[in-house]
Amino acid sequence: MLAIASLILLAAPNAASAEAKLERTLKLLMPTDRMAQLCDATAMARIRKDAGKFRPDRAVANATVDIVIASNQLEARGAAFRSHGKWYALTYSCVTNDEHLKVLSFEYEIGNEIPQEKWAGYGLWQ
Repeated sequence: MLAIASLILLAAPNAASAEAKLERTLKLLMPTDRMAQLCDATAMARIRKDAGKFRPDRAVANATVDIVIASNQLEARGAAFRSHGKWYALTYSCVTNDEHLKVLSFEYEIGNEIPQEKWAGYGLWQ
């Protein structure tokens, strides 16, 4: 799933084009998958913008703990993102509109680097 959002965001020449392509792709998904994809894509974009040393190219909302979805809110307490070939722990809370096409609220916290020997156990990859 996340690969869809990642490829669209990385391949699009500008932000408006990337957002339009992402929305078209998201509309093809089931609502909960759409929400997860949107929130993961938002996590990568926000980290890229806010924390200059990171350039996320993948995010996994449920790397160490399953996500919790209640209505339009997704809680990812065991997420991870990859930047420069390394994985980092991530926690985020994401609230979307009813269609799960727009993020209304997003808060996140970056954790420590995840040691490579733990990647396979968490379903993470190089």
